[in-house]
Amino acid sequence: MKIIIVGASGTMGTYLSSALEKEHEIVRADRNNHDVQVDITSTESIESMYKRVGPFDALICTAGPTYVGPWINLTDKTFRNGVEGKMMGQINLVLIGQHYINRKGSFTLISGALTHEPQKNFANASAANSAVEGFVRAAAIELENGIRINAVSPTVIENSPQYFPFFPGEIPVTMKQLEFGFRKSVFGAGTGQVIKPY
Repeated sequence: MKIIIVGASGTMGTYLSSALEKEHEIVRADRNNHDVQVDITSTESIESMYKRVGPFDALICTAGPTYVGPWINLTDKTFRNGVEGKMMGQINLVLIGQHYINRKGSFTLISGALTHEPQKNFANASAANSAVEGFVRAAAIELENGIRINAVSPTVIENSPQYFPFFPGEIPVTMKQLEFGFRKSVFGAGTGQVIKPY
């Protein structure tokens, strides 16, 4: 399969790229210009990525910029970090990508446990996650040509210890658990699902 991984230089993207490249053709995409450069906050950049990559079988997105910080600093401007990044960035990957993906292909987006278990400093991420999950459920009933869509929703991950203090009492998701959550989405038969890899 030809699989695009958006956010390929991040913690999750790096791990998944290495894990899946042994079995599939992996196209690494992110702002830092790996195989192909993309800024998911720009529809023009997304369109350019798809034109460069050509037909593909699956897209995994592990990118989703949001504002992280105290509630008192949330404004229309700071809140739009998550709206334009994690929310619309991922939604546009699907809205544009549906015209390039092969029949029976799949999209896998990233949300997170903050959807249902909010933590301090993450109101923006909680809202964006909820929107992404709602979009996944709705898109699943309308995408054509057998195209599937799911979201993977981890809690804090083991390779990001800098976030542990923000998630008191949470058992970190292992990278192997995370990998198998994405494998379930990409290679399974389900659609419209929010997969919790823990």
